[in-house]
Amino acid sequence: MAMSTGDNSGGPMSEINVTPLVDVMLVLLIIFMITAPLMSHRITVPLPTANPKVVDNEQVEPMDLAIKPDGTMYLNDAEVTEAELKLQFATAAAKTPQPELQLRADKTTEYKIVKKVLSDAKDAGMVHVGFITTGKE
Repeated sequence: MAMSTGDNSGGPMSEINVTPLVDVMLVLLIIFMITAPLMSHRITVPLPTANPKVVDNEQVEPMDLAIKPDGTMYLNDAEVTEAELKLQFATAAAKTPQPELQLRADKTTEYKIVKKVLSDAKDAGMVHVGFITTGKE
């Protein structure tokens, strides 16, 4: 504890001695200035290529599938059965780049019908699926 020297009161000083704190901070600053450049080394990682066969200008026509409430399905405005739809999914899944399946279902269509179509698309290997909706009513 520091004692006052110039005062006749002889009590303890109420000022904090910051000199040791400044010394420690300067030492830490020098340590960090020396070690920081040593820690920033670069690691080279070979990244995979996206798909070299795909041409950027190539546009793929999406598959438009409409489902009515009674379960009838229309692929690109042509009525299809479930077997024909599975065959179309398998054909589209084999293409590169793969077309997107755009699904339009009536809002009163049962979910199990939509779930069955999604399951068939997934089983065929379709990975791009989109749902088409209308704006706010």
